[in-house]
Amino acid sequence: MNNATIDDVDLLILQCLLEDSARSHKEVGQMVHMTGQAVGARIRKLQDMGVIEGYTLIWNPDKIGLAVHAFITVFMKSTTAHQSFQSFAKQHEMVAETHRVSGEGCYWMRVRVRTSLELTSFLDELLQYGNYKVSLSIGQIK
Repeated sequence: MNNATIDDVDLLILQCLLEDSARSHKEVGQMVHMTGQAVGARIRKLQDMGVIEGYTLIWNPDKIGLAVHAFITVFMKSTTAHQSFQSFAKQHEMVAETHRVSGEGCYWMRVRVRTSLELTSFLDELLQYGNYKVSLSIGQIK
């Protein structure tokens, strides 16, 4: 097996892990008709190739009080503010994601907070970098 190629078995292993990344090598092996040791070697190869970059989990932020889910489009007021804005976004735990985008706005942010007052405070801080547009999630579909 060439380390630079991905075959159908690798894709099956990847699909099993995408469905549930907590599956053991043995469990995945049973699903793809291989030993756990062989699956482990394939997974390491996929990691070395950069196909698998890491693992994550699905959680329910509402259960720990993060009930407000906001999507913010940021319109920078200055071309020199990008670096400081990026630092601002990285240092706030409430910022789940930040993307530099083309089209409308300069950045899209996904933010989770406990209350609308907490969101307002965050938005007040955000004004030092530019203007924004906020959309609130009223329910997640997928």
